[in-house]
Amino acid sequence: MGLEIIQPFTHSRIHPLSSSYLIIMAGGIGSRFWPFSRTSHPKQFHDVLGTGRSMLQLTMDRFAGICPPENVFVVTNRDYTQLVHEHLPELPLDQILGEPIGRNTAPCIAYACYRIAQRDPQATVIVSPADHAVLREDEFRRLINIAVDAARKNDVLITLGIQPSRPDTGYGYIQFVDDGEHSLPGGQLHKVKTFTEKPNLELAKVFMESGDFLWNSGLFVWRVDVIMQAFRNYLSDISEVFEEGAAQLGTSDEEKFISEAYSRCRNISIDYGVMEKADNVYVLPADFGWSDVGTWDSLHRIGQHDDNGNMVNGDVMLYDTSGCVIKTPSERLVVIQGLEDFIVAEYDNVLLICKRDQEQRVKDFVADVKAKKGNGYN
Repeated sequence: MGLEIIQPFTHSRIHPLSSSYLIIMAGGIGSRFWPFSRTSHPKQFHDVLGTGRSMLQLTMDRFAGICPPENVFVVTNRDYTQLVHEHLPELPLDQILGEPIGRNTAPCIAYACYRIAQRDPQATVIVSPADHAVLREDEFRRLINIAVDAARKNDVLITLGIQPSRPDTGYGYIQFVDDGEHSLPGGQLHKVKTFTEKPNLELAKVFMESGDFLWNSGLFVWRVDVIMQAFRNYLSDISEVFEEGAAQLGTSDEEKFISEAYSRCRNISIDYGVMEKADNVYVLPADFGWSDVGTWDSLHRIGQHDDNGNMVNGDVMLYDTSGCVIKTPSERLVVIQGLEDFIVAEYDNVLLICKRDQEQRVKDFVADVKAKKGNGYN
């Protein structure tokens, strides 16, 4: 017996007392950020931005005042549950949900939402990746609060869309309808028309020029009953798995159930599985200094630069060097002369030196290293 979805603009279901919950997705490896991001220690557990806090810790910090620690759930690979606990000791182990295998974002979100629904069937849920950067956190919190309020009052699925600053081919794009008729009350959230995943450069330029496309940030807000109904509508195979075993969540049988559940769940993202199909998806345009920090070049783009355009993190001396991103261990002095637009990255037992405009080859390097050198370097 599924819940009935009512039309998005109605306010007949208002849950002013529903609590806000946060799901942090922290299971990825981030192989494009190699050698810094490794299977044993992915980038979300590193101080990528040189702030003294890991990406995971910065994500948790970002939601201070929005979600209390007792309402935060981190979904990660079982191999990383202890790492998560070390980085976020304020979280009980019961709130760190370990996945037996990676199955993309739809099963990950389903797992956490079904857990949350047990505690609060009308919870408002924010979903955030663990490895993104936000440079203007006050604006971020302001927009998140707008989205949370809208999700509480409307039966909608909300995503935050980033105002594009360039025709980037590495992001998904969201097209929205920019008129009052297709906006939620208040006019800030617009009905989504289409999703386009990583277009070519020509298409990205068209999107940029049109003015009605945003980057897909991977940040979502919804009430838990609304997303559970969306799973029933569009990913019924996944919803059936979790509804069959919902009574085992939060008990000593949870780990065994999740192992079985994930063996039955297909590998699919929430974007493909739900957001591209649902007719109650809205986007909140946002500009808060966002980056997914998915590549070395993206780190260079958001980092602090010296007078020659170098982004440096480490004990480094530079001569005749410009446009480089350099991240090396603080205990090692690194001297560089004569490089232009290079990546120089050292972590543990690997040193990478690569042209910035060739960074898409990093995944190929990782595959070659694994094939020729074994698993000790990936």
